[in-house]
Amino acid sequence: MLPTVHIGPLTLPTAGLILLLFVWIGLARGEKTAPRFGLDPDRFYNLALVILVAGIAGARLGYALRNLPAFLASPGSLISLSPQMLSLPDGILVGALAGLIYAQRSNISLGAALDGLTPALAILMFGVHLANLASGAAVGAATRLPWGIPLWGEIRHPTQIYEALAAALILLAVWPRGRTIQNMAPGLRFVMFVALTALARLALEFFRGDGVLLFGRLRVAQVAAWVIIALCAVAAGALLRSAQKLKGR
Repeated sequence: MLPTVHIGPLTLPTAGLILLLFVWIGLARGEKTAPRFGLDPDRFYNLALVILVAGIAGARLGYALRNLPAFLASPGSLISLSPQMLSLPDGILVGALAGLIYAQRSNISLGAALDGLTPALAILMFGVHLANLASGAAVGAATRLPWGIPLWGEIRHPTQIYEALAAALILLAVWPRGRTIQNMAPGLRFVMFVALTALARLALEFFRGDGVLLFGRLRVAQVAAWVIIALCAVAAGALLRSAQKLKGR
């Protein structure tokens, strides 16, 4: 665990720096792969930037509204690099809405946009797990296995490493190959990424030590993962049927 780094007189959160690095890598690689989905690189970059900025702003404001007294006492915290001060659901909602509006106004195909964003999102997810390792977030359950790591006073499962390895495999599975992508229904690559990410969380949640229980037994993250996987199955079926209809014309 390495929560902060010192650069001259500055003390910066390592997790925030890791996330910034992987956002940059994701955007750079996404811009390179965008033409394979029929997307203009500049328009793709603008779309990704709109989603990113709106998502971060929404996540920070959502967190601030839930913790208003603390932010009123220290307004400068609004520009903190700490990823712990972000509300993920609010960020996803605001970023998705901003991206949808931009895509519609720019006449960008939604399916192509989602597929084009998938490599960048897969890279970012890998970075998220490395950031968690640096900060000590997403803590694992206590274990006696020889590869356990000391964290928060106990030897624990290195769940951040498990999740990073899973994210690396998902990245390989969804990475576009070839100059153009013609063998997959538009939007299906994104759906596959979401489903695989939910499946990984479903499996690895057993090793987490910070899980929230529902009714004293069910883990909230696993219930959510099952719902997401079911929705992805429905979405995949609809996309495949739509693609077959288009081919039949």
